This record gives sequence, C-alpha cells and structure tokens, in this order.
Amino acid sequence: MPDTVAPRRAGRHVGRARAIMLAGVLTVVPILAGCVAEPGPSPTGTLLTGPATTGSPEPPSTSAPLETTQSSNKAPVYWIGRSSSNVFLYREFRDVPEQENPVTRALRAMMSDKPLDPDYFTPWQNPGKLATSISGKDVITVDVSEDAFNSNLDADMAARAVQQLVYTATAAAASSGLIDSGQQIRVRILVDGHTDYMAFGQVQLGALMTRTAGLAAPVWIIDPQQGSEVADGSVKITGRSTSAGGKLRWQILRTGDNGAKAPFLTGETTASSEQGQAGVFTLALTLPAGDYELRVAQAGSDGGPDQFEDNRSFKVR
Repeated sequence: MPDTVAPRRAGRHVGRARAIMLAGVLTVVPILAGCVAEPGPSPTGTLLTGPATTGSPEPPSTSAPLETTQSSNKAPVYWIGRSSSNVFLYREFRDVPEQENPVTRALRAMMSDKPLDPDYFTPWQNPGKLATSISGKDVITVDVSEDAFNSNLDADMAARAVQQLVYTATAAAASSGLIDSGQQIRVRILVDGHTDYMAFGQVQLGALMTRTAGLAAPVWIIDPQQGSEVADGSVKITGRSTSAGGKLRWQILRTGDNGAKAPFLTGETTASSEQGQAGVFTLALTLPAGDYELRVAQAGSDGGPDQFEDNRSFKVR
C-alpha cells in the first residue's frame, strides 16, 4: 500500500518485535485495542456487526487492503468521517511515543488524540487501562477499561466505532510486522478482562471480529496529510479509491491573501487496477509556494455528480 513511509527491508526480526510486544501485556488471552474520544454526528444507513464480517453500508462493497510492513514508527490510526450522506473510516499516520507495543500505541492515539483533519472525529474516550497482545498467527486481543465507552451513540455509530478499533488494531499489527498481512486478522475485545460487554450499550463484544467490508472510505488522500508542509516544486500526491480502475476527478485550490480559495489546477486520473496496487492513485504536480486545498472524488457515472469527495489542506514552502 503506497503509504507515507517506506517499506521495511526483508529480514526484520518479527519474532523479536513480537516478544517485545508481548512483554508487559496481559497474559490471559491475546489482546489488542484502541480508539479515540469525541462524539460526532450520527451516520445514515445500517451496519451489521458480529463474530465475523457480516454486513456493509451502501456503498461501496469492498474494504481497503490490510496495511503492509513499514519501517517508520508512525502509527496507522483510523478515524470516523462523513462523505456525502454516508459515514466511513479514514486513516492518518501519527507520531506516537515508543513506550508501548505498536498496537497499544496506535489504539491509545486513537483514544486520546484528535484527528489532524477537522473533518474526522472519534467517539472513544481516553481509557484508564489499555493492554494488547497477540496469540497464534492471527488473533489480537484488546483489554480496555469501561471508561473508554463513555459516549452516547446510536446502534449504527456504535458499530462503526467498534470497527474503528478493529481497523486500527489490525493496521498497527500488520504495519509493524507483528502479524502477516497476507492473512485475515481477527480481534477480540475484552472490557476489564471480561467478555460479553455491550459497547456503548449497543454492540456485544467478546467474539472474534474481523474488518467489516464497506467501511473504508471510497476515496481517501494518503499524502500529503492534513496541515503538512512540502517543499517548493514537485509535489507528490497519493491516495486510494475502493473502485479499482475507476475514474477520479481532482482539483487544487489556492488560498489568496484575502483568505479566499480559488481554483488553481484541475484534472482527472484513474485508480490502479493492478494486483497489489488496486485502487491506488498518484499525482505529481508542480506547485509554487502557497497554501492549498486538494479535493479528490469519484467521477459520477452517466453525467451524474461526483461523489465521496475527500479534501486535504497543505502548504508548499
């Protein structure tokens, strides 16, 4: 996956990383957990959750591929965001302290930090206790204290919040090399060491869960991240669409001295359909110094409006 960090060299000591991860976490069962705080708007549509991938909202019907191993310490964190009338999961890479294992770090960031992009939010609260571990080759267990669920959510938003945790935990385990990204990863969520807790009073926990298809944003910009600064000259833009081979329309707006935004560049591109790069799009643009906003959306079919737009503000210096 064309993330903002470079792939690790082959031969990294995954076994050693796993040993470090397991040290100092629960010894009861495999664990993994995390999400953030701050309630947001209620979503539209319905979402089913359960011991496996059991349903998806409208549209799309696919989910983003699992993250691949990275060499950076940046933690992949998923947030909730709205696109058109739907609510999806969007990912950011965050700088995190190294005191804890990669999965716990990512989940703690999800629960205690705010998204860089103001369009995203999280209903999770910073927990008093959080521990994670991995058992076997594909199971992550998260044990989190009850105070993480102190938000009033409806059933749909609660289901998305639980999947926010599942996506973040599996992304952190895969990108850190603790679990092979070529297989399906399962997550069990415990609350104060117990199963059968009703998350946000809506979703029963305890059974093994996987990523629910259809929750990854149909379009999201990977790089540049919100508020980042890039060097004057050639600016590389990367992102992903869940519609492999689909047409995308993009627009660059430049902020003037009076704060108003005006169109600067526009164009179209096609998301890759190649195996291993499905849905990826890349742009190389030459931009002078200034403040910009990038907008990317799936092109409407049969003359219909574009949809599922993602936007990102950044500076060229």
